[in-house]
Amino acid sequence: MPKTRSQKEEIVAELSGKLARIKSAVFTSISGYTMDDANDLRAKGREQGVEAVVAKKTLLVKALEKSNLSVTADELQGSILTTMGYNDEVSAAKLVAGLIKDREGIKILGGILEGRYVNVDTIKQLSSLPSKEELYAKIVGSINAPVSGFVNALAGNLRNLVYVLNAVKDSKPNT
Repeated sequence: MPKTRSQKEEIVAELSGKLARIKSAVFTSISGYTMDDANDLRAKGREQGVEAVVAKKTLLVKALEKSNLSVTADELQGSILTTMGYNDEVSAAKLVAGLIKDREGIKILGGILEGRYVNVDTIKQLSSLPSKEELYAKIVGSINAPVSGFVNALAGNLRNLVYVLNAVKDSKPNT
């Protein structure tokens, strides 16, 4: 049954509200997308702060226009899955890249980054970047490395002193 005008306006308002909060979004053509794929994508997306939405292209374009994001219907071909990342810029791209790895019919069309439309190559580069948590772990490891090295150096000197004292003790006759 076709949607009424008010239902369509409600969908556009909901989509534009979501698009106003995104850090990035990825548009994917989803021919060959199954319900198992959808359930898997939604479950993984919840863990990463990513939401996957399938909406009519005309409603999506209206929501994008309402959110001051310039994407035309010509850039979006076929049935469109919009994956929106709310926590960081790379999570949506990483999630979609994981989805399309094994599937032929699903392909990335482009996306939104920093409020502007970006092409497929940019989204693929974005998906290869480490996540925010991985970057934090690298920073903590880099900060911790000099301290850890200093502690190991001090512990090594004390350990060597104990070995020398034990050797001296063992070389002396017991009296």
